[in-house]
Amino acid sequence: MRPPICLFTYNRLEHTRKTIEALLRNKNVSLHDLIIFSDAPDSNFNKYGVDQVRNYIKTISGFRSVKIIFRKKNFGLSKSIITGVTQVLQDYESIIVLEDDMITSPYFLDYMNNGLKLFARDERVVSIHAYVYPTFTVLPETFFLYGADCWGWGTWRRGWKLFDADGKSLLRRLKKNDLIRKFDFNGSYLYSKMLINQIKGKNDSWAIRWYASAFLANKLTLYPGRSLVHNIGNDNSGTHCGATKKLDAVLSETPICFEGLNVSHSNLAYSAFEDFFKDSKLSFFRKFIDYFKIFYELINKC
Repeated sequence: MRPPICLFTYNRLEHTRKTIEALLRNKNVSLHDLIIFSDAPDSNFNKYGVDQVRNYIKTISGFRSVKIIFRKKNFGLSKSIITGVTQVLQDYESIIVLEDDMITSPYFLDYMNNGLKLFARDERVVSIHAYVYPTFTVLPETFFLYGADCWGWGTWRRGWKLFDADGKSLLRRLKKNDLIRKFDFNGSYLYSKMLINQIKGKNDSWAIRWYASAFLANKLTLYPGRSLVHNIGNDNSGTHCGATKKLDAVLSETPICFEGLNVSHSNLAYSAFEDFFKDSKLSFFRKFIDYFKIFYELINKC
């Protein structure tokens, strides 16, 4: 049986429609069950948008089956994804996860299915990821990095068991093992700050905890050298994203080849991500101040 596709929606009708339309252009999509988690509005202001999305998703067809879970109370993205993925993996061995603003390549499902099948019993691998940053370096056709990611991904029941929702525990372990700098791609992207802010309640990121959980377990995630996902949610329409074009991806027009894949961390890709993060960030002075603040918080507060 093919892994189910789990889609998490809220109040963005056009984003959701484009996500579904892109999925339906994938070969063999009709072999997949689609499970949609529709979060309830957190206010009357968002009720109209949620109702629009719910009316639309009731009409979706083209999949092996369509199951919709209508939340009666607002969960928020983090709780919705954590509980949804956990629930689905009680019934399935593996899962493909998308949010309502992910436009996929026609080769997305082939890549996910091949990766989930190929590494199903490989304990070194925790997940399959379909988005890749538009780096300045030509990346390998496929490669691995330590940790996990969140824009079009899949995992297995065994992989999700490693997820630790306790941000404080994750941060303590990163400090204890002197892994903060490596976790932050040599200081080029302050993931540790995101984790600190999650602990403080300044964000509600499930993804930073998923990344940290896999990273601390020394597990690998598979990436494609060409992106199979484009996030259209960086248009200031989402609850957790602002507006930027720096992360825009050109979708691969050809399948991803798995031949000759070496199951080990790619130093080349790690450096390419680091260079991309450095170029995308603020001035050197601002980066220095931000990093000083993080280490002050690590030493004195966490």
